[in-house]
Amino acid sequence: MKVPIKQYYNLLSTYLRSQWRWVAVLAVLILITIGLRLANPQILRTFIDTATEGGERSILIRSALLFFGIALLTQALSVAATYVGETVAWTATNALRLDLLDHALHLDATFHKDHTPGQMIERIDGDVATLSNFFSRFTIDIVGNGFLVAGILALLFREDWRIGLPILAFAIVTLILLIWIRKLAVPYWTKYRKLSAEFFGFLGEHISGREDIRANGAVGHVMRRFYEFVQKMFPVRLRSSLGGYSMWMANVGLFAFGHAVAFGVGATLWRASLITIGTVYLVFHYTELLRGPISEIRTQITDLQRAEAGIRRIRELMNTESRLDDEGTAHLPTGPLGVRFDGVGFAYEAARVSSAVDQEDADASEEDNDHEPEMVPALHAIDFDLAPGTVLGLLGRTGSGKTTLARLLVRLYDPQTGAVRVGGQSVGTVQIADLRRAVRKVPQEVQLFRATIRDNVRLFDPSIDDERVLDALEHLGIREWVLGLPDGLDTMLAADGGGLSAGQGQLIALGRAFLADPGLVILDEASSRLDPATETLLEIAVDRLLENRTAIVIAHRLSTVERADQILILDDGRIAEFGQRHELVADPSSRLSRLLQAGLEEVLV
Repeated sequence: MKVPIKQYYNLLSTYLRSQWRWVAVLAVLILITIGLRLANPQILRTFIDTATEGGERSILIRSALLFFGIALLTQALSVAATYVGETVAWTATNALRLDLLDHALHLDATFHKDHTPGQMIERIDGDVATLSNFFSRFTIDIVGNGFLVAGILALLFREDWRIGLPILAFAIVTLILLIWIRKLAVPYWTKYRKLSAEFFGFLGEHISGREDIRANGAVGHVMRRFYEFVQKMFPVRLRSSLGGYSMWMANVGLFAFGHAVAFGVGATLWRASLITIGTVYLVFHYTELLRGPISEIRTQITDLQRAEAGIRRIRELMNTESRLDDEGTAHLPTGPLGVRFDGVGFAYEAARVSSAVDQEDADASEEDNDHEPEMVPALHAIDFDLAPGTVLGLLGRTGSGKTTLARLLVRLYDPQTGAVRVGGQSVGTVQIADLRRAVRKVPQEVQLFRATIRDNVRLFDPSIDDERVLDALEHLGIREWVLGLPDGLDTMLAADGGGLSAGQGQLIALGRAFLADPGLVILDEASSRLDPATETLLEIAVDRLLENRTAIVIAHRLSTVERADQILILDDGRIAEFGQRHELVADPSSRLSRLLQAGLEEVLV
């Protein structure tokens, strides 16, 4: 597969348009540098011819000073061009990273289920890093060095067509050969980028689970998988690198031949008294000067191999569309939101295993996509209606479908059959961002970030000031707890909330939810044993969060069931029981009554 020129142009125009002034400065710097590099050999020829003919010393001094001045100016302009080029590159690649991250965050949960965090880091950062040179210098260097080559050949033809013609033939053969060799490495760079993404996904997953791996004696298995990845990556990287090295070796050999041509032509014409010794040097110098732009073009083409692989993968990610339609125009009412499930059925798509990503595997994967994916049923014909302001206790064993039901309400997935309605609107008709502002899920495993308590509560939203944060914490009854921490709102949390207990982490999550002022709260109650002080704070905070709101509480404890107005019990993805809590408790034949008698913690967790 080739990346069309249009793709290159679209990428460059999109991310360089806002930097056109810097790009123009870079182009001017490079063009001036080209002119100076063409002028200096002419000065050297004058110096050599004047010296051999016994010319005036003042002419030699002026020529030498002019040569050194131009050489220093050329270096200064090259440094300036490098600085401007890096500035352009970082600005463009960072903008591309932001667009990729934003796109990935809006993809549906099925996509993220099939791609590990390590893979996504490599796709968003690693692939983009390969485009740094592509954005900063590729086009300008290719065009600029093309002008330099054209200028050298024009000056050589001006001296004598018998000089210009063989050097022109040499330059054409060299470029054709280097462009041909370029094609050898592109498929291997593409393979390597994909393998690299899989490798980093593997590392990220197993480093995050290092405690379980060490505690359960799985280190040997992880190391074996590590070596398997390395052994798989090595031959691909070797072949891709050899493609670049072959260009370098061809370059060296061709220029050795080019120097021989220059010396041969120069010596022949000098012996015929058609040119001076200074012109012989000029021919050699310009031939040597060709090494720079042709080598630079070779380097740019080598970088293009990496960039082309990166562009393919970036385009693939950007072309990946979410399965969730986000073109809804309906609006949710304010206040508590009603919930209705109408014959909802849902099945997860079975996880796909990443392959070795060579071309044959990629083709096989495309063929597999033509078939219906294997589905894993999770919910069957779920029907229930929850009035606004009601608290629903959601019970069921592990794997019964409780978490799936919650995911459908925040629209991480869409059901295959039936409809999910919130506030009288089908969730598919409401924009996802609006839905998730009105429906907040507080998970059992809270994700805390390496940041301050303030930023963990407001989720890095600078528009939320300290007063609003403290008011939310005050309402939940945890303001004093937060202010009692070493640095209050400025207390830094370690990665994954290190230093806080599970209960304290849920207090932070409750603060997040309260700040959003949702009409529906989905609370996955923590089942871990809490210390009495934290448990008291958590119970108060939950009660206050649920005030004047509809709530679905995935319950694990007796105290939570007592808080609920209605109870829904799931069993193997089906509704086993649904009704008013007090009626079910009073009915000795109900499932809820039997569960309470058996001990809720033991039966449900």
